[in-house]
Amino acid sequence: MELEAIPGVGAKTAAALRELDDPIATVESGDVAAIARAPGVNEARAARIARGAIRRRHDDAERVLATDRAREVYREAIDLLRERTVTDYAAKRLETFYPSASASRIAEAQTFVESAVERDPDPAVREALAGVEPLTDPPTVRVRDRCLATAEAETLARAEAAVPELSVETVEDARDVSELARSYATVIVLDEEFAGLDVEGDVHVRPGALDDPAETVPERLLAFFAANRERLEAAAAVHEAAAATGDPVADGDPAADPDALRDALARLDDDGTIVGDEELERLTAAVDDLDAAVSTAESVADDRLREAIRERDVTIEGTDFLSLVEQGARVDSLLDRELADEYDEATARAREHLADALRLEPEEAELAARVFGDDPSFPMDHDETAVSRLRTELSAARDRRAARLKAELASDLGDLREPVEELVRDALELDVELAIARFAADFDCAMPEVVAPESPDPGFRIEGGRSPLLDVGFADVEPVDYAVSGATLLSGVNSGGKTSTLDLVALVVVLAQMGMPVPAESAAVERFEEIHYYAKSQGTLDAGAFEATLRDFGDLVEGADGRLVLVDELESITEPGASAKIIAGILEALDEQDATAVFVSHLAREIRDAADFDVAVDGIEAAGLVDGELRVNRSPKKGHLARSTPELIVEKLAGDRDTDFYGDLLEKF
Repeated sequence: MELEAIPGVGAKTAAALRELDDPIATVESGDVAAIARAPGVNEARAARIARGAIRRRHDDAERVLATDRAREVYREAIDLLRERTVTDYAAKRLETFYPSASASRIAEAQTFVESAVERDPDPAVREALAGVEPLTDPPTVRVRDRCLATAEAETLARAEAAVPELSVETVEDARDVSELARSYATVIVLDEEFAGLDVEGDVHVRPGALDDPAETVPERLLAFFAANRERLEAAAAVHEAAAATGDPVADGDPAADPDALRDALARLDDDGTIVGDEELERLTAAVDDLDAAVSTAESVADDRLREAIRERDVTIEGTDFLSLVEQGARVDSLLDRELADEYDEATARAREHLADALRLEPEEAELAARVFGDDPSFPMDHDETAVSRLRTELSAARDRRAARLKAELASDLGDLREPVEELVRDALELDVELAIARFAADFDCAMPEVVAPESPDPGFRIEGGRSPLLDVGFADVEPVDYAVSGATLLSGVNSGGKTSTLDLVALVVVLAQMGMPVPAESAAVERFEEIHYYAKSQGTLDAGAFEATLRDFGDLVEGADGRLVLVDELESITEPGASAKIIAGILEALDEQDATAVFVSHLAREIRDAADFDVAVDGIEAAGLVDGELRVNRSPKKGHLARSTPELIVEKLAGDRDTDFYGDLLEKF
């Protein structure tokens, strides 16, 4: 499949998607988080791309939602589902479900949903989900203690593209490599021709280094895990919480063992450096504290010499001698002659303090001893060259150990790289499933039967349907039974629930063709090619708007096979007499096309009289007025022209008043 063949994917987006490791497989998977890893593609855009790929796979045209009101019902359905998600990912992922006319797509979605509704939306699992987000790619980490070297221009270009974390240097011979080894802690030579190279420093000839970035630049992998630490730990917690409920995220064990993951992450700091290794911590502290330790060691030696000078009986008073010394008088010969032992002791104390303060190993302590020479001086002075040499050796030891530990940890984490992707993806997908499960539980849903248009029972059948779109608590919604096949008029009193019934029908059909459960005890729905829902017009239309509306219906009735048409009080667009004739004509055309249609109208009697066929009329029957309030049987009664509210009021007055006036009025109905 070509990326540009996906609906909504142009050349620019396709170029961004090709930056993914396996763009075709990623897009076809429907994994919104993985698609969103493409440069410049956010999760909302990724959801649209995934939806387009699904349509492409099922050869599914985007035309089911044919009117604004039909699209509004879909958005309301999606919002009901999204309200039950925890993660932003799940909210976007749900938008990959849409009303489809493809049998294969509906079946595919139903398979996912049927498994989802069996989930247990346990509060502990949902709480753990709050910390889960799609994994992110951290910015490129610059590594300055290591470089790549090559004599080939082509290799240099490939190295710069493959390993942007490292500097790539050009070399011609061993001398160039040796020069690099003095500037970098580690040099990796990429050319086979340098095999057997013998130069001083940490130099490796590895022609295959670009094929193994985890070994060449382990910082890349460590940065990834450091940047995603909280997300990974949250995903692990989700798997553990779900397992504790007896409803694990996936069959079998999690893709990555949570304990092994936590152990590996415990060795990594938030900035991608290694933690928990005492030797590395010692070397790091020694490098950081070297200057301060040298200064303190000098003070220790000076204090010892001051004490010795004060206590010695020399030709001049000790206090005067000390004053001369501190004023800069040359005392080398005096110290050498009079205080040689004391100077040696002070030097030993300085060396001992330096070694102890930095926790130096014996070999390092020998190098540190050179910092304080044997030539007498006061105050004690240090050899800066020796300090620099010690710093270089400690830094190199630190870097070598850090590099080894990074490589070891990267090796451990490298084995977890793909499993943690799956670990997080499974946790995020669980949120999608739990949202569907909560939706099904909150609205007492059932999985509908979606039948082919040529089925013996086309149209729709809803039993015990309750709409969650009403402005009342769902528990207070009265259930509705309704079934229609063919063109039908729906009559009923004002505020009797006719519009609510249309909304329920539209919602059930939309959800069913999304592959979702529906808010009903049971339902069967024809797989409609298009859903046309026309909401009630706000007042009579002027001539231009009236003509445009008629054009819409003219287009509608041309080839109306496989369409569901829901219309709410079309008579409001013009005068009642003309409206009845127009609606009758539309119903005749729809009947000839075997379309399923429900027209809500107060002109059912007039429309039936004007039609050239036996129009089916259903009615939402009012039981009567009780204390001034309408009592209604919400389920439409088949083949029944419902009485209007005025007729009910006249009937009530005829029964209450002893007069012929109301009885005569009633007979006119």
